[in-house]
Amino acid sequence: MPEPAEHRSVLHLNVHKLARFALFGFILTFIAARAFVFMIMAGTIHNFYFFLQGTHVHHLNYGIFLLAVVGGYGVFRRPVGRPAEVTALLYGVAMALTFDEFGMWLHLGGSYWQRASVDMVIIVAAVFALCAYMRSIEHFEARHRRAGVILLLALAGFGWVVYAAGLRLGDVYGPRLHELEVSSSP
Repeated sequence: MPEPAEHRSVLHLNVHKLARFALFGFILTFIAARAFVFMIMAGTIHNFYFFLQGTHVHHLNYGIFLLAVVGGYGVFRRPVGRPAEVTALLYGVAMALTFDEFGMWLHLGGSYWQRASVDMVIIVAAVFALCAYMRSIEHFEARHRRAGVILLLALAGFGWVVYAAGLRLGDVYGPRLHELEVSSSP
């Protein structure tokens, strides 16, 4: 039996809302991941990477495990309301951790700085944005504007981190990054 039109429209609006939560978590996590890597490499914060028997465990692994947990929770618990929003937010976080290192999927052992990773992050963010904002922009509410301001502030902060760290990274780590890139290519 087909669902009533009212029920379908409520579900349709809910999908947009959940996609906005996923997009928000995705963008903030991507910015945070890149900022932490820049700051660690610039020596402005302590190196808190996780090593297991001398092997660096990349954050794409955290993303994969989080995707498994969030996916299982979403399938078996079928959250609604606030739990669904938290699930969507965590899904965005997991996707960002995973796709930030997408280039390593293609070139195992490759470096973190592969262009494929950034390209894929842009594609995933665009898909989330399309799902999130298919409705007209005219329907923006105050909470949407607040989320937009937070994202813009995060982007500005990320730009500052990239600029500040880049001043030091180029001189200090530029030769090493180039060496890593060359040594990881076939």
